[in-house]
Amino acid sequence: MKNVLLILLLLVAGYMIFLGIKADMLPPTLTGVGFILIALLFYKK
Repeated sequence: MKNVLLILLLLVAGYMIFLGIKADMLPPTLTGVGFILIALLFYKK
């Protein structure tokens, strides 16, 4: 279950970064990076 949530979180992060770059907007890109950081912390525990 934990691995499934980790994969979903990384997919959402990648999509947010993609949308941010595509629309040339900084907030979605930062949100995607934040999701990746949360996923890394989630993976360590």
